[in-house]
Amino acid sequence: MPCMDVIEVLLPGVGLRYEFTTATGARIGVIAHRDGHFEMVRYSMADPDASLPLITLTRAEADTVAEIFGAPRISERFADLTREIPGLASATIEIPHGSPFDGQTLGKTKARTRTGASVVAIVRGEHVIASPTPKDGLLGGDSLVVIGTDEGIRGVRTLVSG
Repeated sequence: MPCMDVIEVLLPGVGLRYEFTTATGARIGVIAHRDGHFEMVRYSMADPDASLPLITLTRAEADTVAEIFGAPRISERFADLTREIPGLASATIEIPHGSPFDGQTLGKTKARTRTGASVVAIVRGEHVIASPTPKDGLLGGDSLVVIGTDEGIRGVRTLVSG
């Protein structure tokens, strides 16, 4: 995965600004305000200190955009990670309808305690819950993105299958 330099600037009384330059040379800024909303700006090529507002997002809207951008790549990133670390694997496991955990919370599975593997995302249609908490619900048809040893992943598959 390519690395990009992101500059973080503290804006006293406002929040944080993150700046980066795109492959086409555009300078972009994302301002994370203390009250939770986000603002995207583009800096002028003629005057690097002048910014042009692009969009303002609420926290929920920013989360949605992050999900849209991150969802297709989440499995790809974990696949890259597992190639780099010997003994670590990733898999997507579907929760079948009628599973003992259909309608239960992730915490009820005790997957990590029982298998040593970690559920790092729940995929429900086009919606992704990244870094789910034990309180996040599961439904038949959901897919779990799991990281662990091959044995741990098999254990999660067996567990959710009943």
